[in-house]
Amino acid sequence: MAAKTRYVCANCGYETVKWLGKCPDCGQFSTFTEEAPEPKNKRSSLVQAAALKPVKLNTVKANVDGRTKTDIGELDIVLGGGFVQGSLTLVGGDPGIGKSTLLLQICQKLEEKGKTILYVSGEESAQQIKLRASRLGVEGESLLLLAETDVNSIIATAVDTMPDMLIIDSIQTMFLDSVASAPGSVTQVREAANRFMQLAKGHNISVVLVGHVTKDGSLAGPRVLEHIVDTVLYFEGQRNGNYRLLRSVKNRFGGTNEIGVFEMSGTGLKEVKNPSEYMLSGRPVDVPGSVITCIMEGSRPMLIEVQSLVTYTNFGIPRRMATGTDFNRMVMLIAVLEKCGDLQLGNYDAYVNLAGGMKITETSLDCALAVAIASAYTGKTVPSDTVVFGEIGLTGEIRGVSMVQQRINEVKKLGFTRCVIPRANLKEAASVKNIEILSINSINELLKVSMK
Repeated sequence: MAAKTRYVCANCGYETVKWLGKCPDCGQFSTFTEEAPEPKNKRSSLVQAAALKPVKLNTVKANVDGRTKTDIGELDIVLGGGFVQGSLTLVGGDPGIGKSTLLLQICQKLEEKGKTILYVSGEESAQQIKLRASRLGVEGESLLLLAETDVNSIIATAVDTMPDMLIIDSIQTMFLDSVASAPGSVTQVREAANRFMQLAKGHNISVVLVGHVTKDGSLAGPRVLEHIVDTVLYFEGQRNGNYRLLRSVKNRFGGTNEIGVFEMSGTGLKEVKNPSEYMLSGRPVDVPGSVITCIMEGSRPMLIEVQSLVTYTNFGIPRRMATGTDFNRMVMLIAVLEKCGDLQLGNYDAYVNLAGGMKITETSLDCALAVAIASAYTGKTVPSDTVVFGEIGLTGEIRGVSMVQQRINEVKKLGFTRCVIPRANLKEAASVKNIEILSINSINELLKVSMK
């Protein structure tokens, strides 16, 4: 009996035998596509009879020296020390954000270390890659180019050349003859990723996959793709802006939510080794509505500027707008300021912006947001040498935050002399010297000590 056609959700990979308007798994509408049935796959060549026997944990030897540093400091921080041999890494980002540029710069660094790299492009010819490489100053005999989309041919070439790193640009253009669906479909992307995973683990080759993103910023293809790979990196930033953020959202060999900051230039991406100083450049001094706070991105503290504008409105419903932070969180803080801080904001529009285009959802941003709104409303300024951070509860209490010592040390390193922190963190902060610590326990205390 012939297998029936199936329908697969392009967002999450959910399968059904009939078309549905709404995916019951992820809740998205009009995401089901018709696909031919998959052939029955034979057991993977990696699975041998001996491998089916369990082994004791203390008898397994781990290669602790199996990392290859790229000598791009910001990238090595995000990766946890470099690429791991035999790992599968997924790099995603908007078109034109700089993914291919970064990969070519990685090729240059690894080529200088004597490594061999096989760069496979399914979207560009070898001549096009050469033009971009010449602009970036990337040259070398150890960088091999291949314009191909057939997965079996790519794997055969990789096994023949045995490079130290294989780069696939991009996974959505790859296809397998054995899968009866178009390139970029859920099945094609999943099966191609599985083949490259077997190549990475079986031949100890570091494989980097480039992935497209959808309109909402998530990686195109099934979510199972992120489960297959070892590391997931996202490129963030505006194409028209100068800075780029490389964020680790999954890393089996290091910490998650680590970020690397880069600046786009005519000769490629340049590292921003002091992101706090970069984010604070050009900030106004002694202006109402401007507050400096310290947030944590992974294990890295970073100072950013929070800006707010509060203006009177003649309309019955005031407007609220948040750029770079959670809109609902801002609305909640305005309600707390009205209830516990005695600020009458019912007839005022409120706008909040994180300078530099940062997108932060950390709750330690609450105190800075509240002070910025109150400062813009009252016209009082926050001293330019003051940094504010802490979480605010619905009853107006100030709650403690994590990694206070790292935050205060970063504040001190950038030349700030006053730091307003939750009282719950005062004991932890006492070990940091030569900086004035102001502890607060309520939103009224926060507004009193922060503004002048």
